[in-house]
Amino acid sequence: MFALVDCNNFYASCERVFQPALEGRPIVVLSNNDGCVVARSAEAKALGIPMGKPWFKVAPAVRGAGVVVFSSNYALYGEFSRRVMQTLTQFSPRLEVYSIDECFLDVGGHRGDLTALGQAIARTVRRWTGIPVSVGIAPTKTLAKVANRLAKKGQAGQGPVCHWGEVAAPREALAALAVEDIWGIAARWGGRLRQAGVATALALAEADPSWLRRLGGVVLERIGRELAGCSCLPLELVPPAKKQIMVSRSFGERLSSLTDLQGAVAAFAARAGVKLRRERLRAQAVTVFVQTSPFADAEPWYANGVTLVLERPTQDSGRLVQCAQEGLTRIFRPGLRYQKAGVLLMDLTPAGAEQGLLFASQTPDSPATMRLMTCVDTLNREPARRVVCHARELVSTRWQMRQQRKSVNRPTDWAHLPVVHA
Repeated sequence: MFALVDCNNFYASCERVFQPALEGRPIVVLSNNDGCVVARSAEAKALGIPMGKPWFKVAPAVRGAGVVVFSSNYALYGEFSRRVMQTLTQFSPRLEVYSIDECFLDVGGHRGDLTALGQAIARTVRRWTGIPVSVGIAPTKTLAKVANRLAKKGQAGQGPVCHWGEVAAPREALAALAVEDIWGIAARWGGRLRQAGVATALALAEADPSWLRRLGGVVLERIGRELAGCSCLPLELVPPAKKQIMVSRSFGERLSSLTDLQGAVAAFAARAGVKLRRERLRAQAVTVFVQTSPFADAEPWYANGVTLVLERPTQDSGRLVQCAQEGLTRIFRPGLRYQKAGVLLMDLTPAGAEQGLLFASQTPDSPATMRLMTCVDTLNREPARRVVCHARELVSTRWQMRQQRKSVNRPTDWAHLPVVHA
């Protein structure tokens, strides 16, 4: 038996923890650079505010509705995610952190009432962290997702908990779930399944597994079997190694100078290097990409990227920055105003497990270089207070994001700890 614990409207709920006056008010959280809507409270959803739409297009329609708007505060959200996951360890030693606001728990060993356990989980997480959650319990991970969906919509009759085994009409529940809304079914696969006559979760659960394998491979077959109650997806107790690492940002203002873009790309490459070393990986390919704004109708749209392959994989930020700068000069076009850029590290391998080359012109990362990187990472442990960086990062800071509506980091910053007066 699996329990899927999903935080309700997570980003908005995090903003409410230290601002209880926001309870009941519509909340919207914007993406990097205060661009698009990336999170909404239930009240904001009820106003019809769409996900992913640029805020400047949404704002006029909801003016006067009392919508509270925040810039993304990922340090705050990351801290609350850590607290929620730590709380969940009280209920099961076996869990899989699926995303920043979702976690699967193995509750098969619980001998009591599983619905009561789910209610205890929801009650404890809310009391200890301030974050409301929904809990779906089922014999497979996919059905746990379905049960969690019913709990969120208030269709379970058990508050924020839905035990699939206690659903009065499970076939009707699956029949009401569109195939595109099933966990693991992308929009492209949804269209293909509909063409084959499979439009609902019930139809997928009752489809012949061998036919599903021929149509979409073993992944689609597993989803069908899981919906039918046969567990095929175990908990991933050890997170899989990353295959790619990307750092990308929209700029605080559109940039037309190569120097400004060089500062941004250097910062992204250095940050990617930090993530690479944290995962104990090395990269053998670096992709750099840039693009102008797709919403500037009066300006030409341009997007391009280039991949550079290294002879030897590296985790040295200096080499990554140098490589990224070379790629940027290849794709930069003067006369354009760029809105976004990014660096993507690919062909990742575990550090120390690389294939050697007899006639390589590039040298591997030396012990001295790695000691230097370790020292720099230690000094820069707090990302908001970097004290050592590459000179190329300092040629321009015009790219840095606008976060005009960002809340303070009360649980992670000593200067912003809440003060309680007796």
